[in-house]
Amino acid sequence: MASHNLNISENVLSWYDRHRRHLPWRAAPGAQADPYLVWLSEIMLQQTTVATVKTYFEFFLKTWPRVTDLAAAPLDDVLHAWQGLGYYARARNLHKCAKVIATEHDGRFPNNESDLLGLPGIGPYTAAAIAAIAFGQKASPVDGNIERVVARLYAISEPLPKSKPKIVEMAQSLTPDKRVGDYAQALMDIGATICTPKKPSCSLCPLSDSCKATSTAVPEDFPAREPKKQKPTRRGTAFWLVNSEGEILLRRRPEKGLLGGMIEVPSSDWREGKNSLKKAFDEAPLTAAWEKMPGKVRHTFTHFHLEIEVVSGTCSADQSIDGIWCRQTEFHQHALPTIMKKIVAHALKHTQ
Repeated sequence: MASHNLNISENVLSWYDRHRRHLPWRAAPGAQADPYLVWLSEIMLQQTTVATVKTYFEFFLKTWPRVTDLAAAPLDDVLHAWQGLGYYARARNLHKCAKVIATEHDGRFPNNESDLLGLPGIGPYTAAAIAAIAFGQKASPVDGNIERVVARLYAISEPLPKSKPKIVEMAQSLTPDKRVGDYAQALMDIGATICTPKKPSCSLCPLSDSCKATSTAVPEDFPAREPKKQKPTRRGTAFWLVNSEGEILLRRRPEKGLLGGMIEVPSSDWREGKNSLKKAFDEAPLTAAWEKMPGKVRHTFTHFHLEIEVVSGTCSADQSIDGIWCRQTEFHQHALPTIMKKIVAHALKHTQ
């Protein structure tokens, strides 16, 4: 078994030396990786493609070249720069983690998994990736690409997520003692470019001779997954409030919860079932002669669909109210998530 695993790791590393992807956060062959670049890219790459992340990564690195620079930045600036990457809790934790590293670790990342796991926003995968890639520690990060490669290599038939512990165990057994960072990145590259979810290029894969899924002639069947549950639909009401100066009311969402800390067009809670405007008006920022706009705004999150009705109202400029008064030309200055941009576009369409 040991010699079999050694042969696999040698084949993987040999392939990587010839076919490695050139990514802006990767160190040159033989060079030491920068922990800040590894961490920043790994956080950005969660639930996001490499093609999308490249531009954001380069902007972040140009704006905040060191982790201490990011720690010193206002959270709103970080959230604004994050717009379009989604899953905004990652951005808040990114900023929080930078502050902890700057203040409690003298601006240096811990070099082992256990200490890395104690940092905000860093889970088992990210801790293992930083430890392996940036510090050469023997660690086994298992992202979606590596998960797929290992599940196919051993034809693990138990569906995810139940099979995840088995996949992690097998991935750990394959990790070599040397060049662990290169090895982890090699498996990521194989999963991203060869062992793809659909139509994998098995004939080009350095693991094809050892892969049990290849011999089944249906490698796409692995990893197996439980049937997806149908997403529920939640509904709510957004309040488009305009004062006598022509400014629109925005406000910051609570720090905890979905879109925490982001700027929003004030809205009612999002609930399953029929949306009740009468109930929603109890959650309005103030009492006004609200008028319902035609149509609805629709958006899909990871775990649910959302339908928003938009109502408009007016008030005086000196009205005391909790929030931010914003002119239409200033919306770009705020970190508005995609759903809020849709609400703004919908409101402007029906008020101009």
